[in-house]
Amino acid sequence: MAEKEFGLDDDALAIHPTVYGPEAFKGKTVLISGGAGGIGRATAWLLGRLGARIIIAGRSEAKLASAVVAMTARGLHVTSQTVDIREPESVAALYAAIAESGGFDILVNSAGGQFPQAAIDFSVKGWNTVVNTNLNGTWHMMQGAGRHWRDTGRPGSIVTIVVVTGHGLHGVAHTIAARSGVIGLSRALAVEWAPHNIRVNCIAPGVIETPGWKVYDEKAVEAYPKSNPMMRNGTTWDVAEACAYLGGSAAAYVTGEVVHVAGGAQLWGETWTIDKPDYFKV
Repeated sequence: MAEKEFGLDDDALAIHPTVYGPEAFKGKTVLISGGAGGIGRATAWLLGRLGARIIIAGRSEAKLASAVVAMTARGLHVTSQTVDIREPESVAALYAAIAESGGFDILVNSAGGQFPQAAIDFSVKGWNTVVNTNLNGTWHMMQGAGRHWRDTGRPGSIVTIVVVTGHGLHGVAHTIAARSGVIGLSRALAVEWAPHNIRVNCIAPGVIETPGWKVYDEKAVEAYPKSNPMMRNGTTWDVAEACAYLGGSAAAYVTGEVVHVAGGAQLWGETWTIDKPDYFKV
């Protein structure tokens, strides 16, 4: 039996239909952390197709290079920068390099990571790794962007990918804690940074199908469509188009918000990333 394929690959992302006009982001520069894979890669494809100059950033130089080759072959203006968002010095070097090349207008925080495990079994290292990446790393990126825009006197927009924190996601308590912190931080910054004409918003995806799913537990993947009232998985393109909305001029009067791209999972349903305890099997 052939291996099931999940998500949208580069060929699909290059031609997938969009509601936006082909020059909707012309003249804009977009920085995307975690831009070499998943939601970040789909967002880079979309905004690049819409005329933006794209800078993808991440830890793996090889993955970044692969993404740049795929996108530039289709005529997109894409470059890359390596960064470890957990390290303030690395983030500072990233922003210094971008400032020298003319700055940027939109930050999409897509970098992050977690692993499924019962919270009672978290190690100190495991907890700290997830929180340091998903909360502290996101903060380093946000503060660097805010300072850049304040110091250059240009407006800015931040869109951060979080998770559905208030309902139905189980087995990743560390990222729930970290992403909840990011949501609270974003709401605080939306107020503090409004005088600088900087908007700060979040997107909370539900179950989003990616090519990486092929390594997931088959039974868990089969259950994912039942995690929301729409009874289906989302795509990275669904989230990318939400990034285009919040990051761009269509949302010029929107800040401090969390937009759920989750099929209603924030209202009903459950996603277990670990084995569902017998206690809940009723």
